[in-house]
Amino acid sequence: MELTLVAEEMRSVLNRLRRAQGQIAGVIKMIEDGRSCDEVVTQLAAASRALDRAGFAIIATGLEHCMTEPEGEGGTPVDREQMRARLEKLFLSLA
Repeated sequence: MELTLVAEEMRSVLNRLRRAQGQIAGVIKMIEDGRSCDEVVTQLAAASRALDRAGFAIIATGLEHCMTEPEGEGGTPVDREQMRARLEKLFLSLA
């Protein structure tokens, strides 16, 4: 399934990914500086949530895309069961 995100959705996803990137860099520095375990885990959890939210935003956009454009490549009809299975697999990959 090819996914083209509209500009506003892409901006939101990129902001979340940049935030996660900064948080991960912060976690690395915290570990290098010998910070406490609870501080490191708290920041790591925040980065994980940011990544999850970015993934869910991409999946939601893909779902919207599938609902508005029910044809596959070359204009062939999409097998609904196959599409359902692909979307389920995407959701489970973030679970």
